[in-house]
Amino acid sequence: MIPRPDASEHLPYYSKYVDRVPDGDLLQMLGEQLDETLALVGGLDEAQGGHRYAPGKWSIRESLNHVIDAERIFAYRALRISRGDQTPLESFDENAYAEAAGADARTLADLADELRHVRMANLALFQSLNDEALARRGTASGGTVSVRALAWIIAGHERHHVALLRERYLPGLTSATAAA
Repeated sequence: MIPRPDASEHLPYYSKYVDRVPDGDLLQMLGEQLDETLALVGGLDEAQGGHRYAPGKWSIRESLNHVIDAERIFAYRALRISRGDQTPLESFDENAYAEAAGADARTLADLADELRHVRMANLALFQSLNDEALARRGTASGGTVSVRALAWIIAGHERHHVALLRERYLPGLTSATAAA
């Protein structure tokens, strides 16, 4: 079990993600969350994958690709810090990544499959870590972060984007917008 991090284990910005995750077995939640996200995305057709809830906002495909990119980056940070690497790790520009990714040229099924693979690899990583490795701290995005905080941030970040999908994207999906 990966204990919930306290506020000293991550920058204040990340509290909005950690706080979204209920108490409990984080690894189990990450697996269940994956199933829920894949079911939600699997219920959309390809035309809906290009939907943006407002001009200048990411499409559903771009948002899903962002979740994948961010999870990879958070897990990379967790790997390095868990192995005792104290090299400060830089931030990333999510908008530049989204623009360069070309997610709208991919299918929702392809993105969902990639998310599944990334999550399964990250579950294996976090399952392999002992308490000492999970408690290690390093520097990322200019602040201190623990390995266990990164695991909770992954879960909360996905919850954040699934909530946006439900609240802002899905209500705008009608047969007219799906056909556009």
